[in-house]
Parts: sequence; structure tokens; C-alpha cells
Amino acid sequence: MWSRNLWVAVASLLPILLSMSVSAETRPPEAPSAAPAAPALPPVPPRPRPLGVSKHDLASFAKSSGNAPCYNRDTEPYTAVVDTHFHPRPFGGPAIPMPDLLKYFDKLGVRFVVYMGIGQVLELGSGCTYYLSCIGTAAKPGVKNDFVNGMDLNAYAPKKVLIIPSMTFMDLAHPEDIVDRIKLYDREYPGMFRWAGEVNVMKQALIGNLHEPASLANIDAWAPFMQVLRERNIPITLHSDLGNNANPTQYLFLMEHVLKTYPDNKIVWAHMGLSKELTTMNANQHVATMKSLLDKYPNLMLDISWDVLYNAYRAWGEVFVKFFNENPTRILPGSDFVAAGTKDYSKYENELEITSRVLRLLNDDAFRAIALGENFFKFTGIDYVAPQVCRHSNSLNAPVYGAPRR
Repeated sequence: MWSRNLWVAVASLLPILLSMSVSAETRPPEAPSAAPAAPALPPVPPRPRPLGVSKHDLASFAKSSGNAPCYNRDTEPYTAVVDTHFHPRPFGGPAIPMPDLLKYFDKLGVRFVVYMGIGQVLELGSGCTYYLSCIGTAAKPGVKNDFVNGMDLNAYAPKKVLIIPSMTFMDLAHPEDIVDRIKLYDREYPGMFRWAGEVNVMKQALIGNLHEPASLANIDAWAPFMQVLRERNIPITLHSDLGNNANPTQYLFLMEHVLKTYPDNKIVWAHMGLSKELTTMNANQHVATMKSLLDKYPNLMLDISWDVLYNAYRAWGEVFVKFFNENPTRILPGSDFVAAGTKDYSKYENELEITSRVLRLLNDDAFRAIALGENFFKFTGIDYVAPQVCRHSNSLNAPVYGAPRR
């Protein structure tokens, strides 16, 4: 107990210490002052319409399906058919059983899911189920949840949804044994795990749970496992906080170093670098930063998962809609849902809908690329194709996130 209390005290100082230590090897340029605060958020608007029922099953996305029907944006769901950021197991405690999750996906028209850990499991003897409720309790990367996911996929063999399990065990601050762990996965689950992440470069919210951010030297030491991922065409989703409200780009240099060091790897930046610690960044500054990196690194994709993005930045909706329409091939959708056993269908439906609201406002080309999965199919190389959008769609309802689609 004494050691845990000591850690709680130390954890409160870690953000200050990290700002000095994480960049000790190569101090980045002085960050600009904080951008003007975002406009005041209006009340959360109601859903623009009922989600509708999808007419597109998994088979209709296969390239071999022939004449698949077009997707009617007026009557079918505006939520994404692919969830590239889904956590089937929580940080601790029981999870929603897989048979129930399969029913959720089918009912909502979600046909493709990337199954992500969670890799950071809270100490088993702690009784904790959520890391922020247990400051001082370690949440360390490991194989436990990945192996359970592998067993579930083997046992239930989903037929109505394509699930890609992801390796989330990687401790990016201690990468020495990652290649050996990948070989373990190869032995236990040959050919099954075709994604990596979500794994943490810098996650401020986990600092109180003994999370150790990756340093520049650590990133350089990723080379052996990044080579394995590159050779196998395996994408990696990285959680790397862009910064915080006091300094919105404080940790940008970490992701810049990752991209510069591994330009040939397929890298997905989770949440576009945003977080609960960064809720007031000027959206124009944010998208300019993202655009600069997209232009420089063609293998980079941006993940727009997590309801924090909508809840904190919906007043900037027009900026993000414009950015997505202008960069339609570089965005992947996701919910960031954590399937804790205390949740049910309504919770997943709500998080999927909230994280998809921006998709409703995109033009048809961007909607097909992002919401209907074309980006995901090309990025992974799997043998599927997004349906065309029905050109007679004409619903232009009142906007709920920026301007209506045009």
C-alpha cells in the first residue's frame, strides 16, 4: 500500500517530468503557444434520422459478388460498415460475450471489424476494471486479451462479419522481445493476427497506471519488429497524443520521428492524435498539421475513432468535413468501443452512431471511401470492394456536425 501511494504521488508529477525526459535525446523545437480555444459547444443534437437497415451483407462486398446493389444513403445506415478500432475486451473484469457482439455487428450493418486487445490489462489481483478509476494500479502490455480473442474467433468462426484480430501486446518502450512474441503468435495462431495495435507511443491518460512513453531511442529500436510488419503487410495503429490543452503539439515530434524512421510501414494514427487532454486545439491548426504529414508520408492513415472527437470538436464540424472531403483516401473510421461486460447493445449503437455522424455529411466519394470501407480494403489488400452510392440519394437534412453534404 505504501508503494502504491508513493506511485500516486509520483504519477502526479510525471507529465512535468516527461516533458523534460521524453525528448532528452533530441529536444524538439520550441512548441508554439496554445491556439485559441474552440467555439463553445452547442448541446448534443439528436440523431438526424433513424439509422435504417442495411441491405448489404458481407457477401455483397466481395469482389466476386458481381452486381452488388448500390448503397442508398437515404434509407440505409449512415454509420460505417467497418469498425477499424474496436476493443472486444476491457482493461479488467468480464467482457461482452462474442456471440452477443456478433449479433450487434449484424444488426448495425457492421461487416468488418479490427479486434484490438486491449493490450494493457490491469493487475489481475487489483479488482479494477477501468484504469482511470485505479490510479497507481499498473496497466502493462501483455498477451492475455489477444489470446482470448484468438480462442473466441476459433470457437465461434463468424460468418456474417469479417474480423481481423490485432496484436496489442507490444510494449513500445521495451521493444526487445517483440519479434519473439510475434513468433509465439505464429505458433499458437498461425496466420490469424493480421494487424498490430492499438499500442501506445504516448498516452497521457495512462501515465498514472505506470505507462512508460516511448523515447526516440526506443523508436529507433523498433526496427526489427517493424521489418516483420512491413514484410507481412501488417498495419500498426499507434496511440500517440499530439499534445494537451497547455501545449497542443508537445508530443508531435514523437510521431514525426516514427514516420521519418519507418516511412514504408503502414501506420495508422489513432484518433488523429486527439485525446481528453487535448480538447481545445484550433481545428484549423490541427488539420494543417495532419495535412502536412499526409502529404509527406503516403503510408500514413488517420483513424477518426473515439467519441471524444465529436464531443470536443463538433463546433469545428465544417473544418473537419472539408478536410475529410479533400483527403478522402486517408481516413479510417472506428468506434473505439470497449466491450466491458457492464455494457450492452445500446452502448455500442450509441458510440458507433456518434463516431459516424461526420460521415453522414461527407460527399458521396468520401462516404464510399471511408464509411463503406474502400480505404480499408485497399489498405489491407483484402478481396472486397465498396458498393457504389446510389446517385438518386437526395436527403439533405439539417446538419448535426458542420455543413450538410453537397
